[in-house]
Amino acid sequence: MTVLLPSGETVPALGMGTWMMGDDPDRRAQELTALRTGLDLGLTLVDTAEMYGSGASEELVGEAVAGRRDEVFLVSKVLPSNASAAGTVRACEASLRRLGTDRLDLYLLHWRGGVPLAETLDGFSALLAAGKIRHWGVSNLDLDDMREITALPGSCQTNQILYNLSRRGPEHDLLPWHASTGMPVMAYSPVEQGRLLGAPALASVAARHGATPAQIALAWVLRLPHVNAIPKASTAEHVRENARALELRLSPDDLAELDQSFPPPAGPEPLAML
Repeated sequence: MTVLLPSGETVPALGMGTWMMGDDPDRRAQELTALRTGLDLGLTLVDTAEMYGSGASEELVGEAVAGRRDEVFLVSKVLPSNASAAGTVRACEASLRRLGTDRLDLYLLHWRGGVPLAETLDGFSALLAAGKIRHWGVSNLDLDDMREITALPGSCQTNQILYNLSRRGPEHDLLPWHASTGMPVMAYSPVEQGRLLGAPALASVAARHGATPAQIALAWVLRLPHVNAIPKASTAEHVRENARALELRLSPDDLAELDQSFPPPAGPEPLAML
């Protein structure tokens, strides 16, 4: 399964997130094995950020992809406090050093702060011209923000947002807008950091498919052709479980049962963040 970017490039629908990875030296070997297992399974979309562990996550990812960089679609993010034109360039260069690479495949504004979007885009343009990033995008931007940024020069490739069964607000207006413009979204925390997994409806659907609740939650996010999912998995076993979600197809009855427990939004909702 792949998702089409506005550039015409395709990326894996299911990738790997790395929030809260790289912080604990005692878990480093386990986390490296998890990331490398994911690459072996084709989960080659890898997401990190300068904020995660103050760069520790990027260092972990850099070690995990060493010798395999060309296999990976590598994503990182600039903090809004660093997102001036010059600050964006400096932050990206620091991320590249930690990652041990000469370029990012996708560089995102982590969320909107006080810097005008046009200034951040000037930084992205400089990085594109220097070959230090291949594409740029945003994260945690609502519909008004997205309309503003797409009116500016350049080509935004994605919007990374919180989206899962318990966070369905984007379905009212943001996801339809993305679908209509051909710009995908990237769903972070697609199993709500595990808090979804005790839901009876998930267990019921999972039993019908011989699957786990986590696999059903991921398959639900991946049901939409313009949505990536980037769950974090810090063990190889967890990565393998996530990868098997790609084999699942939810039926109309499955979706109706999940809708009963996790109803879609009745109207506009503010975009949630973790």
